[in-house]
Amino acid sequence: MSSARRASSLLALSVLLLAACTTPEGGPGGESLPPAAESLRGTCPDTVVVQMNWFPQAEHGGLYRLLGSGFTVDDRRKAVEGPLLDDGRDTGVRLQVRAGGPVTGFQRVSALMAADPSITLGSIATDEAVQEAATFPTTAVFAPLDKSPQMIMWSEEHHPDWRSIADIGRTGTTVVYANGASYMDYLIHSGQLKQAQVDGSYDGAPARFVAADGAIAQQGYATNEPYRYEQEIDAWRRPVGFALVHDSGYPIYPETLAVSSAEVERLSPCLKKLVPMLQRSTRAYSADPAATDEALVRMVRELNAGTEYSVERARYAGEQIRGLGLGHDGVTPTIGDFDATRVAKLIEDLKPLQEAKRRAVPTGLKPEDLVSNAFVDPAITW
Repeated sequence: MSSARRASSLLALSVLLLAACTTPEGGPGGESLPPAAESLRGTCPDTVVVQMNWFPQAEHGGLYRLLGSGFTVDDRRKAVEGPLLDDGRDTGVRLQVRAGGPVTGFQRVSALMAADPSITLGSIATDEAVQEAATFPTTAVFAPLDKSPQMIMWSEEHHPDWRSIADIGRTGTTVVYANGASYMDYLIHSGQLKQAQVDGSYDGAPARFVAADGAIAQQGYATNEPYRYEQEIDAWRRPVGFALVHDSGYPIYPETLAVSSAEVERLSPCLKKLVPMLQRSTRAYSADPAATDEALVRMVRELNAGTEYSVERARYAGEQIRGLGLGHDGVTPTIGDFDATRVAKLIEDLKPLQEAKRRAVPTGLKPEDLVSNAFVDPAITW
């Protein structure tokens, strides 16, 4: 090769190397693309759609952290959407998170997923997964919490000696809850509460508890109601005591992220990359929640959710998650995995409750039919 041609070739190579170094993530139209190892483009749906069972809140901070600050809020569709980010790097796909609860008529997420194949993942507790296993089978692939914040609360002034839900049952005190809650069927069936003392008329408002001066007991979430009653509800502003339903022997994984069981194989390549991102984001949110908490408040406000959410309440939720061990059950240090023994117990506990409602649990239902650790990276730990 002549010296002129060699010089020309070296110059062309230098230009290519310089372009690679200065624009490693340059894509069509100048958009930012991640390194191939972190890209979800072509592996996941162009828009990963997640159907939640409520509005944005700290319990799913790791999920919402994947949106960063560049999201938009669609008030009409009650959805939040933006580029799906892995530690701030664009993965090449979008993430859309849809609100649930009142905006979906309180329909179960498993039913919404069955009716809408565009939903990639849904927020489904493992007791719902057992109950709907014959109708809308789902497989959970990530557990944002290891323990449910579901609780029964009371006035510490009226009931200073209560420490557990069974203590409430021994007194016959009225327990107000939202009708249809499966955990209440368990508490009655296990003898910790009596059928005669439970009242399924709870509508989420504090008026009845306040009017009774806390003489009754009431359902709630340890990540929410204690702060609201002690800091935000002017007619109360006193401490409340509570006991977790988890500690009564009802070991659900709350609000797991699940896929339709029929879609597990098709989505496997996507889940192998996406679930570790959720693990890392959950750990990062727990360590430094401030920016995401601000985003959560903005989301709830712009969704016109009919409720208020504050940075202080989000911060309190994070403190409760850490302080009560809701995010880590101690079985393994891995973030987001499942304990098959717990799921097996839940299946057995729900069998007689489902049979009483003439909705039998499918014969031979096993933990692996409901949850999977196949996509969880065991090296991503707390």
